Amino acid sequence: MKVSPHIPRIIQDNIPKLRADLLRRYDESGRTLPWRVRPEDRKRGVVADPYAVWLSEIMLQQTTVPHGTPYWEKFLARWPAVADLARADRDDVLAMWAGLGYYARARNLHKCAQIIRDDYDGSFPKTEKELLKLPGVGPYTAATMAAICFNQPTNIVDGNVERVISRLYAEDAPLPKSKSLLRDLAAPIADSDRPGDYGQALMDLGSTVCTPTSPKCEICPWSFVCRAFKDGNPEYYPQKIKKVRPVKYGAVFALICDGNILMQKRPDKGLLGGMLELPSSPWEQTMPEAPLSFAPDRKNWEKCQGQVKHVFTHFELRLDVYRAETKAQNIEGIWAELDNLLAYAVPTLTKKAITLAMSA
Repeated sequence: MKVSPHIPRIIQDNIPKLRADLLRRYDESGRTLPWRVRPEDRKRGVVADPYAVWLSEIMLQQTTVPHGTPYWEKFLARWPAVADLARADRDDVLAMWAGLGYYARARNLHKCAQIIRDDYDGSFPKTEKELLKLPGVGPYTAATMAAICFNQPTNIVDGNVERVISRLYAEDAPLPKSKSLLRDLAAPIADSDRPGDYGQALMDLGSTVCTPTSPKCEICPWSFVCRAFKDGNPEYYPQKIKKVRPVKYGAVFALICDGNILMQKRPDKGLLGGMLELPSSPWEQTMPEAPLSFAPDRKNWEKCQGQVKHVFTHFELRLDVYRAETKAQNIEGIWAELDNLLAYAVPTLTKKAITLAMSA
């Protein structure tokens, strides 16, 4: 095996032990997750369900396990197989996804299910290369599925693994620019005999032991070669490029009629694509000087006390909320039942605005 010149001799010499110790810990105390096939389960003949694993990986890309698990369970209950999801109405998928954020994932989820049905005869491809062709499937998800579901030797690197590897080597090149480097540093250690178990074991190590703060180095099976542990400053790693998140401003308008609220659908492409929102002004660097000029109708608008604040990846949004009531639903848009918002594709941002409007 060709070893990267970046690998210190102490790590090169201990690769078999690193693998064995990590897998031993996983066999004894690795996490039990609803979509995971544990080693003892596999010995009884249980095999991983690619559809269930794929759902979990897409949902957990930007979501914690406790928050994402109920969504995973609801999706599987409603659409037990990939063909069921492919037949689903996309708006229903978006409605079920509401609250998970990063809604492009839901659109890609639905599109990917249709491609699996139409182009792959209902079965997921088994190689990392083919999986990478699917919408919404990046290097991490492709490597994870290939290893866990099809026992393909891959190099699984998520945020937890990046933290473990950066500490193992005391690599202070900042994220996200160092992603490729950390992936290269992780590759020589990856186990080719039990690739799925190894990848899950390493993610568990980052999630439960090599945590962002207060890592439990005393029980880590890799601490004996970990440079950050030796230096006494593991929390220094990984370094990250600090960016100032800009703030944008806008106004939204909650028009109520007989228990319904006026909504509109956002364009498919872009932020919150395909989701429902309240009529809104543009989101700009300053609050609009005449916000009511963007209102859907000339009503007696009342400005609600307080402001909605919502953080996106690249900016923070602050919205003023205006409320008015009407007796006729003669304005073009989608009139959603306030008592049944779960049936609609309503993102968390819009729910915040509605909550503020209804508390006025």
